[in-house]
Amino acid sequence: MKGIYRKKYLLITIFLLCIIGWIVLFVPFRSALIFYQENTEQVAAFLPIKEGEEFQLIFKHSIHLKDVTEKYVVNEQQSIRQTEIIFEEFGIGMPANAQDGEEFSYENGKYHIKNLNNQFQQIKLRNGKVVSENRLVWGEHAENQIYLNEFFKPGDWFTLKIENLTLWQFLKGMRIHE
Repeated sequence: MKGIYRKKYLLITIFLLCIIGWIVLFVPFRSALIFYQENTEQVAAFLPIKEGEEFQLIFKHSIHLKDVTEKYVVNEQQSIRQTEIIFEEFGIGMPANAQDGEEFSYENGKYHIKNLNNQFQQIKLRNGKVVSENRLVWGEHAENQIYLNEFFKPGDWFTLKIENLTLWQFLKGMRIHE
């Protein structure tokens, strides 16, 4: 009789450990800016980020060869809000003026369009192929910066989303860091 109870408790214990292990590995726990490879659900890289935190995408304009900075903040429900664009020259692909509620200014040799309220669930991003100096900037004072070429090949493209990662994704993925 004791042997049957021991086997029963052993099976229950193994079952509970399996459930706990599954929860720990596969239940999302940490929000991140996730770089999905092309149009897939394959995580190419991620940057841990929380609601209210800001990040910037900086790219070299392929014609003007000047930096263009796009500033974003992570909103509730894991959406992305574009807050500002900074550029040095008008031209192809660049805004000509501010819209209602936005602020246009010229500061330190650069044009700023502030108070943007462009909401995105995702951002499509291509790592420059010809002029490949795309950067990701983050941190409380934008003190962290990486060139995307440190992680990706020129010409690669991604879908960026704010989503929760599981511990399994966190452990097996490529974490972007300074």
